[in-house]
Amino acid sequence: MSYNEDYEKNISHDNSDAFSQSKSKKVINNDIDEESLSDASSYSSGALSTTQLTGFAKFIDSFKPINFEEDGIDTSKMSAIEKSVIANSRHPLARRLKSRHLQMIAIGGSIGTGLFVGSSYALSLGGPAGMLIGYVLVGYSMLCVIFSLGELSVQFPVSGSFNAFFTRFVDDSWGWTLGLLYACSWLISFPSELVACALTIEYWNETVNPAVWVAIFYVIIISINFFGVKGYGEVEYVLSFIKVLAVVGFSILGICIISGVGEQGYIGGRYWHNPGAFNHGFKGVCSVFISAAFSFGGIELVALAAAETQNPRKSLPKATKQVFWRITLFYVVTAIIIGCLVPYNDPRLLDGSSSEDITSSPFVIAIQNGGIKVLPHIMNSVILVAVVSVGNSSVYGCSRTLASLAAQGLIPSIFGFIDKAGRPMVAIMFTNLIGLLGFLVSNNNQDTVFTWFFSVCSLSSFFTWMAICFTHLRWRWALHAQGRSLDEVAFVSPMGTFGSYTGAIILFLIVIGEIWVSIWPIGDGVSAETFWQNCLSLPLLILMIIGHKTYRKSWRRIMIKLEDIDLDTGRRDVDLELLKQEIAEEKQFLKSKPFYYRFYRFWC
Repeated sequence: MSYNEDYEKNISHDNSDAFSQSKSKKVINNDIDEESLSDASSYSSGALSTTQLTGFAKFIDSFKPINFEEDGIDTSKMSAIEKSVIANSRHPLARRLKSRHLQMIAIGGSIGTGLFVGSSYALSLGGPAGMLIGYVLVGYSMLCVIFSLGELSVQFPVSGSFNAFFTRFVDDSWGWTLGLLYACSWLISFPSELVACALTIEYWNETVNPAVWVAIFYVIIISINFFGVKGYGEVEYVLSFIKVLAVVGFSILGICIISGVGEQGYIGGRYWHNPGAFNHGFKGVCSVFISAAFSFGGIELVALAAAETQNPRKSLPKATKQVFWRITLFYVVTAIIIGCLVPYNDPRLLDGSSSEDITSSPFVIAIQNGGIKVLPHIMNSVILVAVVSVGNSSVYGCSRTLASLAAQGLIPSIFGFIDKAGRPMVAIMFTNLIGLLGFLVSNNNQDTVFTWFFSVCSLSSFFTWMAICFTHLRWRWALHAQGRSLDEVAFVSPMGTFGSYTGAIILFLIVIGEIWVSIWPIGDGVSAETFWQNCLSLPLLILMIIGHKTYRKSWRRIMIKLEDIDLDTGRRDVDLELLKQEIAEEKQFLKSKPFYYRFYRFWC
């Protein structure tokens, strides 16, 4: 009997779920099939009162607010942070994501324009070695971030995930500031991906007004999100599968071309010697970091979906461990292959001064250099799929973050509106409204507009990732301060606190390097414009934290005391003795297995 089969009965019963009693009710809604019976918790408190409706009437009824009651909890004497913890743990998002959705989102969810097109900047500015170093450093730090976030999300699968953790374990000013910056990054990404869709189509047809393509893909993406988290999960499952196949196929093809298949003959490491392994020296390596962050962006979506997952204790550990293989195979290996196939001085590559063009993708250039006629069109189709996928994730990531902030009382409560289908509809509609900026594709100044939009959240990914590492450390310190141990932690990060320390340090040094190269950019003297374009989010972050603490009059408490951190609310496993017993049995089971099996379970 396998490990999963041996313990799935204990793990998957989820008998301590805050809504577990509602799961025993008979569900007769036509929208819920047998596989979705465990989602009944998200329809509790009267949400199924209209189960006899059918057809269009049922569709219209699904947009009505869910009847979510407080169940007699007295919050009058609670602090703002305590109310926030309660609200996030009870936010009624639909739990419809299955393990297969989470697995595929983990493997291919963040493969998008950052990898397919953004790698063009990385190769042009840093050279093949500079790009590889940048991807390895950011990749290692992301591995630390995801393992830390996985430990927290399995323990507390609450609405908003890491955004809620910032408020819970550090301070509500952290949660407000970093949550808004994270939401803004997805909010701005949505219209920019619509523009990218139009540019991708122009590879085949330049006669049609690009605004037409923006309109078509806008309708497609917002329609997907109207189907709720299950629609998002199914679409991402298919799109991620296509992207994974494309990257694996390109890697195989790339190795063949490097080995001599194609018009160029044997390539090997030719371009690492001429024009060279590095471009622009150390500044070139630092310039790769922003591109790498763009490529890895969205890798944390796995944890963001924790509140909408049927059984996070079973599916989230597997999904987080997939990150190691994704970083290794899809970023590091791909960076090596691209560096061997395309010289960094190829004029078709993006260098920061030329306008963005999908044909500048090193994936397309590598295939064209190999003399293969049809595959560039196939690769461009894959890029289009990736762009749609990122646009879809933009609506999901922004809407869930806004809904979480509203649940915490950090932004207007209207954004926390949840309908009977478990959709944060107001947050989704707000994100869709900002998506209309995609029609700027017809404006000659659209590059300038989006450059300054992105400057608002230019470094926000690094800040978010550093905050996740720090929050994980605060969680571990709080356990120790309150006399509790890892025996009650359902999933322990394989890298432990060492990963959080080293990940945060590397990310901090990357930010310092990015500030340096922004003040003294490659090929220029001191540039205030480049600094503000690349680092506007830094002073904005500081001002937002100061402003929020001043507004809340909370300067007496910089951070929550470790002894006061709530370590229990929001757990799905509230019977600690039963949980400890199950964890001890799992550890004993693993000890009885050979080394290769334990090694496999550690990384897979």
